[in-house]
Formats: sequence, structure tokens, C-alpha cells
Amino acid sequence: MVDDEQAIVDTVATALEYEGFVVDTALSGAAALASMKVRPPDLGVLDVMLPDVNGVDLTKRLREEGIMVPILFLSARDTMEDKVAGPGAGGDDYVSKPFALVEIVARVNAILRRVVLEADANVHRFENLEMNDTAHEIRRGGVIVELTATEYSILRYFMLNPRRVLSKPQILNYVWHYDFGGDSNIVETHISTLRKKLDAHGPPLIHTKRLVGYILSEPTSA
Repeated sequence: MVDDEQAIVDTVATALEYEGFVVDTALSGAAALASMKVRPPDLGVLDVMLPDVNGVDLTKRLREEGIMVPILFLSARDTMEDKVAGPGAGGDDYVSKPFALVEIVARVNAILRRVVLEADANVHRFENLEMNDTAHEIRRGGVIVELTATEYSILRYFMLNPRRVLSKPQILNYVWHYDFGGDSNIVETHISTLRKKLDAHGPPLIHTKRLVGYILSEPTSA
């Protein structure tokens, strides 16, 4: 919570703490930046008119520092230009002063719900296998599995279509983005190496359906 008025900082922080949030506070942009570098928050509530820096400029600085925290702007300025400037600088929402505390709490909760939903949309899971598209990372049983770009693309196709048989032409079209009329052994080769990497951390998940294709499904019983 960042504002140059101590009373506003204390009031908003208390309201958010009452809702179960842990709140760090600052009275200037410099103090906020220093605090966020040490402990990046899940969300920032910033006054647009800070004594040392414009809140919009502070948000840009945070992005430059790699601190991609969602931002809720607060300001007594209520022009359309201000409301456009906030989101344009990376802000996620804008509330004009004077405001009701219940509105601040509601906006904070709404932003955090959206952030969680967006994060979940970029994470795919099957059994103990997890694919994070944002980090471009694969984990099996919590262990990172290093894949090539092609192997990642193939696995992503399987993760988007679990328990569904995928033919070689379908895989070729998805990964290489064209109808492949040549030797389909390229699919077998990449799936073979993909399987070895995944199977090193657990029972097989990619199974061959003879004369049909491949399927991502639960491990078969011995």
C-alpha cells in the first residue's frame, strides 16, 4: 500500500489486513520500490500522485526491474486521461478518491482472482506431470525435465488432448504447422526421445496405439 498520506495508508492497510492480507506500506515511490525489490508483493495499491515520483512512472520502473506485480491505482484525479494512463502503464485497475474501503477490498480480490485464473490457464497437469507455458517448464513428480522446443510442442499437444488418440499426421500438422507428406518417422523419433526423458521420472504416460497413433493416458498396470 503506497500513498503519501499516512492516514490513508493506515486506513486501507487495516481494511486489507482485516480481510486476511499481509500488508507492507510505504509513503513514497522510492520506499515502495526498495520494499518491493526485497519482498515482491502479490499486488500493489499505488497513489498516482506520490511526492517523489508519479505512480504511473513507478509502475513502469517496477516493470523494468522485472517486478511484474499487478497494480491498483488510487488518485483524486478523475479525468479520462488518468484512467487510460494507468492501464496503459501496466496498471490493472483504477479507483478515484474519495473511495469506499469495501470497493478497495473488492477490486483487490477481483484482480487477484483474475491473476490466479490467468496463471492456471497457462499450467497443464496430467497425473504427476505439469507443464507451465509461462515459464516454458516441464516437471514430473516435482523434478524439472529438460525438453527441446520440438519435444515441448509435442508434449503440449498431448497435454491439451489427454486420453485422446493422436495420429502421426495430426501431430505433424500441430508441431510443424503443415500437412506432412514425407517420412513420418520424424514423429516416432521425437516421441521416442520424449518418452525416455519422461519415463526417467515415472511409469510410461505416452502409449502407442498400433496402426492408429499415440495417447497420453494413465500408466498401465503391470
